[in-house]
Amino acid sequence: MKLFKNGELPPQAHMWLIYGDGGTGKTTLFKNVPGKKKLLISFDLSTDVLRGATGIDVVIIEQADMPSIQQTVEKCLSWAISEYNTIGLDNVSALQNMALENIDGASKDGRQNYQKLQLWFRSMGTVLRQSNVNVYATAHQIDKGPEFMNGRYEADMNAKTFNAFTSMFDVVGRLYIKDNNRVIELDPEQGNHAKNRLDDRKLIKANELFTEEK
Repeated sequence: MKLFKNGELPPQAHMWLIYGDGGTGKTTLFKNVPGKKKLLISFDLSTDVLRGATGIDVVIIEQADMPSIQQTVEKCLSWAISEYNTIGLDNVSALQNMALENIDGASKDGRQNYQKLQLWFRSMGTVLRQSNVNVYATAHQIDKGPEFMNGRYEADMNAKTFNAFTSMFDVVGRLYIKDNNRVIELDPEQGNHAKNRLDDRKLIKANELFTEEK
């Protein structure tokens, strides 16, 4: 435990989570995340858009890693935090499903299994928050249908797990394409999963995500 007096808090890196449909460019945005030495950890093999990108290393989670996915991710993050100043997690919807499969295999108590899943994601989010590296995460999107005028879209994750993980994040936004432009919604008043703790912007172009409003 550390005490910081008179608001003199240490400098802090930022954390972003962006969700959306496949093909909207979530992984591509990692190229623009601030940081001179960047690592992307891929859970869904969608890494082709980063082929040839300079300054970006990639770790691909393989089939053999899945039976021990939690331990694999913890070891990978521990190493990455010491070596890189920017880390990407692509895609945490896939990571959730891998982790839940392991937890379900160890216990038949569904409620307890989801509690374990929530605690693990919260622990991972806490480690990343305290590491003072920039973190960029992606997730798939759920479309609940046009009958939901507000709150129609959300990240494809268990709601409590998502909340536990993203409580550490500065920005949560939905990426989509409108009039041939890639835009990100950051307005929680729309009822979708969204927030922006860095500034007052509510709807931005995708290429403006990592530029804070002055």
